[in-house]
Amino acid sequence: MPRFAAGVVRFQNNVYPDKQDLFEELSKGQSPEALFIACSDSRVETAMITQTEPGELFICRNAGNIVPPHTENTGGMTASIEYAVAVLKVPHIVVCGHTECGAMKGAMNPEGLGGLPHVAKWLGYSKAAVDVVDSIAEDDASPEDRMKMLIEQNVLLQLQHLRTHPAVAAALAKGETELHGWVYDIKTGEVEAWDEAEGKFITIDSRYAAQIRELAGEHTCAA
Repeated sequence: MPRFAAGVVRFQNNVYPDKQDLFEELSKGQSPEALFIACSDSRVETAMITQTEPGELFICRNAGNIVPPHTENTGGMTASIEYAVAVLKVPHIVVCGHTECGAMKGAMNPEGLGGLPHVAKWLGYSKAAVDVVDSIAEDDASPEDRMKMLIEQNVLLQLQHLRTHPAVAAALAKGETELHGWVYDIKTGEVEAWDEAEGKFITIDSRYAAQIRELAGEHTCAA
């Protein structure tokens, strides 16, 4: 804890002064560009991965980057999604899975969750992804290949769950928000994104090539 406290002091003395104008503007409100749903895993640093500043991402994190399907039961994820979409009007929603995910290892091997009843119940929201992998994986698929498939299928499943939330369904129908599925590789730093047209995850620079070129052009013009 002393290290964290010392970090706060460094932030106040060294970081905040350089970004004081940004923080003063953010004190008036927020207008994030995306709702970013990620795993709670300490190795996944959302701002570092996306190179974003405070105020640009509305972040929800939990074990397994899970989105429970919409029900009348209120939960933290449901309320946060509703607020991000209906109030903040985020134009993008990203579900970001990652390699070496402990939650997905638990979902794949539920017998190892003895004594963790809440974790086991939570990971039930990934059960359909496990069933998909069991259905499509080759008999000789390695445990590593099956886990990679599960991480990807879980992201796709949570995107399906997002569509059951009324605020998201309405925004999608009006073309006011867009869904994105990502997988981050902790070891290599690579991020792959789901490409609907190709029906698979591809490198992020390929998936967003046109948008990246457009952004580069805007920066060139601004310069």
